[in-house]
Amino acid sequence: MITAAFILSSCGEGKELSVSDLIATGDLETLRAKKTEISDQQRAIEKDLKILDSVIAAKSGVEKLPLVTTLTAKAEKFDHFLELQGDVKTKQNVLIYPEMPGTLKRVYVKEGQRVTKGQLLASIDDGGMGSQVSQLKTQAALAKTTFERQKRLWEQKIGSEIQFLQAKSSYEATENAVKQAQSQLGKSTIRAPFSGIIDDVIKDQGNVVSPGPGSEVFRIVNLSDMYITVDVPENNLSGITKGKEAKVYFPVLGDTIISKIRQTGNFINPSNRAFSVEIPVPNKKGNIKPNLSARVSLNDYSSDNAILVPQGIISENADGEQYVYVAVDANDNKAVAKRRIIKTGKTQGSLVEALSGIQDGDLLIKEGARTVKEGQNVQILNTESDE
Repeated sequence: MITAAFILSSCGEGKELSVSDLIATGDLETLRAKKTEISDQQRAIEKDLKILDSVIAAKSGVEKLPLVTTLTAKAEKFDHFLELQGDVKTKQNVLIYPEMPGTLKRVYVKEGQRVTKGQLLASIDDGGMGSQVSQLKTQAALAKTTFERQKRLWEQKIGSEIQFLQAKSSYEATENAVKQAQSQLGKSTIRAPFSGIIDDVIKDQGNVVSPGPGSEVFRIVNLSDMYITVDVPENNLSGITKGKEAKVYFPVLGDTIISKIRQTGNFINPSNRAFSVEIPVPNKKGNIKPNLSARVSLNDYSSDNAILVPQGIISENADGEQYVYVAVDANDNKAVAKRRIIKTGKTQGSLVEALSGIQDGDLLIKEGARTVKEGQNVQILNTESDE
């Protein structure tokens, strides 16, 4: 207390102690008071310096402005794509079964062989059915001759009507028997149901086969009629429609195919709240196989006059509103930064569509967008187009 009183007495007499003298006294309260005094003086000096710098810059014509870069907002076509995962399928991937029991008499094709629709693949021992068909054809020829002669006699009013009807009935019955026998005999041959590739020869020549499970003879696949099905979330129902563009990328092949949506499902699956979409996949090279994984991009939104903004220049205020800074009143590489509240839409990569707040031709502040303030004068280093 005596020391503090001495210090105050010295100040009152006009003798201000230096910082070294105060440190020498060792009084903590006095040191704290001196620090507060010097800090207040420092802030006042810094404020005066800023004012002086501003006045000097204005009077001398040399003003130190924040450096920014800008890009010109440009209305352009924008296609947004929904990214999904899918697998390749084919509707023509079937197992071929025999239609009649018997011994596999002959196999005419090999694995990997291309075949056409209706081509003979194998034959089964018919058990003498071919001979029966020949006998029935002979009987049918005789019945036909008898019927034709009886018909001519009846037209000449010779013979009775009953004889004519009996001959006609016998001829028709024999013809039907021949057709049935030929149909049954046709089951002794196995033919390709469609054009494709023999993927697997399951039964060898000499095996006993019969209709039903476990007696598959061939697997045939058509690789030219491939497609992909993907499950699309129900909230994209209005954007995903038939005929829209689809990009299909195969990671294993490193290849991309451009296609279109062929069909959209009419049922929302309650388990995943999604609907099915089918995309045809042309396979000219033949390297796309069933069950191959693919990344599918579906066009769910398009705009002919969209303004795209880099996500990096968009900020958000305390009210949750998004905004960007626009350089206005640009003249001689100098402009004023103005804040624009925007509404955003779809995002594609690093760009987002600005639905409102920005017009075609506006200068958007890019580099320096996070540091400028509303109404601040800025110096533009360069201007680029928004591509």
